Amino acid sequence: MKVTPAIIKHEFIGLQTKIVKSSNPTYTKISGKVIDETKNTFTILHKGEKKKIVKEIAVFHFTFPDGTIVEINGKLLVGRPEDRLKKRIRRLW
Repeated sequence: MKVTPAIIKHEFIGLQTKIVKSSNPTYTKISGKVIDETKNTFTILHKGEKKKIVKEIAVFHFTFPDGTIVEINGKLLVGRPEDRLKKRIRRLW
């Protein structure tokens, strides 16, 4: 998979994720499958429990179906999923 700034327009429900950094230290132990997304949170199925994670304070590693792992700052993902499609993206690198 080619990794470009447009990756933030991707659908994240159903992907495996791991939280690698967060201002809330209890978040860094969470990994699992994304089962729901709202404007400000991801719901992750972690060891059979649903965990709500605030996007703005976390950095995520998403594993895509082809095995590609991408690190994305949650601040870039804040907003309704359908509105992210309309958002203009500045090149960050």
